[in-house]
Amino acid sequence: MSTTQTNPETQDIPSNIYKVKDPLTAKVLKNDVITKEGSPNEVRHIQIDIAGSAYRYLDGQSLGVLPEGTDADGKAHKLRLYSIASPHRGDDGEGKTVSICVKRVLFTAEDGTLVKGVCSNYLGDLKVGDELQVTGPVGKSFLLPSTPNANLIMVATGTGIAPFRAFLQTRYGERVQETGQTHLFFGAQYSSDYLYEEELKDFQAQNESFHLHTAFSREQQNAEGQRLYVQHLLFETRQTIFNLLQDPNTYFFICGLRGMEDGILKSLEQAGQEQGVDWNTLYEQLKAEKRWHIEVY
Repeated sequence: MSTTQTNPETQDIPSNIYKVKDPLTAKVLKNDVITKEGSPNEVRHIQIDIAGSAYRYLDGQSLGVLPEGTDADGKAHKLRLYSIASPHRGDDGEGKTVSICVKRVLFTAEDGTLVKGVCSNYLGDLKVGDELQVTGPVGKSFLLPSTPNANLIMVATGTGIAPFRAFLQTRYGERVQETGQTHLFFGAQYSSDYLYEEELKDFQAQNESFHLHTAFSREQQNAEGQRLYVQHLLFETRQTIFNLLQDPNTYFFICGLRGMEDGILKSLEQAGQEQGVDWNTLYEQLKAEKRWHIEVY
């Protein structure tokens, strides 16, 4: 089976059109909570107006935000990066918007004081019509493959779903004629944290090639009676996954919390043993062929 890949060195990848020293002043179009009632978390889908600017991006890139104010030393807050949750044509379909998926960070320190994440709370408090300073886009490796009929295996936890929402919008909005299989593994603590649930279920209902797997660790158990995580779902579907991974048209993506890769690698190694596949050899092959992509934070 032959495969054609776009050379990232020649592909037209937008990069840092707007920089920290010369950011784009944009406006908030939407700022909606997308976690459900009862969730211990607050995650927002924030749509930003970039109409009339030079800002453009590809599926899988990230946007920078410069939060207002200064830190404890009186210096301007540093840039924060967020994976873009909208396809390259924007949620508006015309490339005039860019969207991000942001979890409000709140936790109690050891001394009992409430600590608020600087940028996530700044973004969470913005109202429709408010201005903000953005930069970017950045990212050259975590992009939706241009390979025709590519198979996609995507593993996300929490807001790590953002780039995969963009991938799916393009895959099933612009590339509907393609025959590649798409598997999305999404994990969160609770089903009330099921981000973009209706959209994902619509993709599943309307497209036979889209396979949706979910794990809610505080509500579900694996075969051993322990908490269910995305790596357990990968193991359960090991035969399908390994058949796909040995196809040169298959790409594996991981996005979410730092540390999730270890559990996934261990699960795939164990699954490989059962499938008669040397996982370490296959893993090195995937990386060498640029078919293994990870973005964690």
